[in-house]
This record gives sequence, C-alpha cells and structure tokens, in this order.
Amino acid sequence: MTRRSTLLWVARHALAIALALMFLGPLVFIALTAVMSDRQALTSDLWPHTWNWGNFAEIFEKAPLLLWIRNTLLYSVLATAFTLVSSIPVAYALARFRFRGRRLAFLLVITMMMLPPQVVAVPIYLIWARFHLTGTLWPLILPMLLGDAFSIFLLRQFLVTIPRDYSDAAKVDGCGEFRTLVRVILPMARPAIAAVALFQFFYCWNDYYGPLLYAGTDLDNWTLSLGLAAFRSVHRVQWNLTMAATLLAMAPVIIVFFFAQKVFIEGVKLTGVK
Repeated sequence: MTRRSTLLWVARHALAIALALMFLGPLVFIALTAVMSDRQALTSDLWPHTWNWGNFAEIFEKAPLLLWIRNTLLYSVLATAFTLVSSIPVAYALARFRFRGRRLAFLLVITMMMLPPQVVAVPIYLIWARFHLTGTLWPLILPMLLGDAFSIFLLRQFLVTIPRDYSDAAKVDGCGEFRTLVRVILPMARPAIAAVALFQFFYCWNDYYGPLLYAGTDLDNWTLSLGLAAFRSVHRVQWNLTMAATLLAMAPVIIVFFFAQKVFIEGVKLTGVK
C-alpha cells in the first residue's frame, strides 16, 4: 500500500515534479560548475572531481564584487522604498476617492504599463544629462518618487477589495484620510505591499538595461548585473569563476524569496494577478 500510494502521488504530481526539475536543473548545474577546477569546467563532466571552494574567494580578488553588491543594494533598496512611498497614496486615491476623471486617471496608469521604456529612453536621458546625473544610478532611483504604474495598479486592485466599513468607522472616530490610511488600511494591505516591494526589489536587482544606459561609463557605479556581464567577457574561459560569481549574485534574491514567499504568494493571489 505504501508503494502504491507513493506511485499514485508521483503520477498525480508528475507535471509539477517535471517543472520543478526543469527549473532546478540550471541552478544545480551552476552550483556544481562553481566548485570545479578550470580544466574540468570546460569538459562534459557534470560532477566535480575536486571541490574547489576557493573559487568564491578568488572572484573577490579578480573583481570588485563588494562594490557591485553595494551599488545594487543602494539601487534596489532606495528604489523600492521610493516606489512604496509614492505609489501607495496614488493607489489609495484611485481606490477610495470619488472625483471627476478618476477612471481616466486609472486608464492612464494602465497605459503607462504598456509603454516600453525604450521609447522614452532618449528624451529622459537628455533631461538627466542636463542635471549632470548621468554616470550615476540616481536617474534610476529618483523617478521612483513619482510612482510606478505597475505598483499603483497592483495596490489599487487590492485596496478596492477592502470593505469601506473599516475606513468609515475610522472616520467616525475622528480619523482623517491620512490617519485612516496609515492606521487602518496599510496594516490590512500588508500582503499587497509585500508583493509590490518584492516585485520592485527583484526588478532592480536584476536590472541590466537601466544601469547600462546611465552608469555604463562609470565603473564605480556598476551594479551586479552590469559587472557580471563584464566579468563573463573577461573571464569567459574560466567558467568556474563565472558560475561562482553568478551564484553569489543569485543567492540574496533566492534567500529573500524563500523567507517571504508566503506573504508574496498571498499578495499576488489577493490582488488578482495571474
């Protein structure tokens, strides 16, 4: 019976198991290659003959990895914080306030989600060049103070589902709109806020186009994605070092998602994103 139940469980979850193996396969390959020697990394052997843990220390000697990590954290954390600060009030206004042009404003937010960033790259670059901020990461961080269309949409979809009875009860007790938002709505919207924060953090952590456009000429402002691309071209023969650097760049994102996956999935589910 135990063997039969096991076979039934495998049969019922065969598709999920196949997808899990498909996603885990590249990660396992990167991890195994990262601890191989230079010669073995160029062969077809999949299992390391010797475990060269010194590869992880060697990449810090051959590349300014700590500088790239610092710049990536600065970009990701500040952009995420600015996105939440600017997007939450806009989403709250679109979800709760009744004013003329509210549907048009929401339509404009959706339209901005469909606009490719490459379309406005040249005029925006010229604007930041006049402020002498090109060559830094600030042209990627400061615009987040104006809100993000996807974050506004995601938060608005969740705030619409919160019953108005809570905010009406808070107003009866003497709370204004700002206090109602801070004391009543935000605690109930934690799953959606966590989902938006993780989406934005992951996007900034993996962003390559933005840092390449604005900080590509200044090596001191390179992020991990930009630095790893250069590291791969310089050390393309040493695939073990390239995979070790890639694994270190992936580790923080995997760890963050592992600890926050429950609230992340709950936020995505409640906001209706498919």
